[in-house]
Amino acid sequence: MPHSITEICKPIATHLEDFTDFFKGLIRSKVALLDIVVRYILKQRGKRVRPALVFLSAAACGDVTRRSYIAASLVELLHTATLVHDDVVDESDVRRGMPSINATWKNKVAVLVGDYLLSRGLLIAVENEEFDFLRITSTSVRRMSEGELLQIQKSRQRTIDEETYFRIISDKTASLISTCCEIGAVSSSSDSARRTALRDYGELVGIAFQIQDDILDITSRSSIIGKPVGNDLKEKKITLPLIYACEHADKSAGKAIIKAVKSGKLTQKNIEEVIQFIEDNHGVTRARAKALSIINEAKSKIDTIPESPAKQSLLNFADYVIERTK
Repeated sequence: MPHSITEICKPIATHLEDFTDFFKGLIRSKVALLDIVVRYILKQRGKRVRPALVFLSAAACGDVTRRSYIAASLVELLHTATLVHDDVVDESDVRRGMPSINATWKNKVAVLVGDYLLSRGLLIAVENEEFDFLRITSTSVRRMSEGELLQIQKSRQRTIDEETYFRIISDKTASLISTCCEIGAVSSSSDSARRTALRDYGELVGIAFQIQDDILDITSRSSIIGKPVGNDLKEKKITLPLIYACEHADKSAGKAIIKAVKSGKLTQKNIEEVIQFIEDNHGVTRARAKALSIINEAKSKIDTIPESPAKQSLLNFADYVIERTK
């Protein structure tokens, strides 16, 4: 039976509930406009996967403490700030089913709110003298920025190889999940081996998470028209299923497909043809196998962590990453 986020979060459910009020208190502002926007952001609350990973990692390595709440807040502020800024960069009008900040208050407000959230996170770490937290999260911000810029650089080229793809998704996606797990471990334990184990687990889970996202972009069906979504293809992104399909296919056919995707002029019919090419040339099958291999490696990284409900939830989360259908 597939795992659910609710089930996975059971060992730290009380902490997640308490975290909501803790987090609200941290980001309130006396500036009326800012407070309005912040309260709007809180309404867009997602599954709180990242704070959950912080708490689960803390519980797996010791006890959830006030330091764990500070760590979870720092990660959530960083993540929320990047989402607000991403919507500006991507000109996105919707976030989690609601109008985005930039769509509602325009870009200038969105950028400044993102800056506020990021600076609030940094100040929380400084005010509590959590300089190790600061180093871990600053490294994550650097990696996410580098990954995004590398993707932009490579999008102008005709090809992208497997090594470059993994470098991009490691920095863009996996770095933050790795940070959640490492910072959670640091908040409850001084054991460097456990910290490293959780950091490596998070990195690998984050990589598999992105591969599964890329697979779902190929295999998911729109609930309205019943056709594949293909958003990555529309955005000229070369993902692992396409890379693997091109490796398997005739060289000239692969080049033609990449050229078509990079043109940015794909019609719905073209997208369906590219998706069929990927499926015919085992791109999805190979990508799934790769994601499963990475998840198995991720789970092995925490073999030395003592058995506990929190550790079991981390193992279940690893399975959830490649079981999920959205």
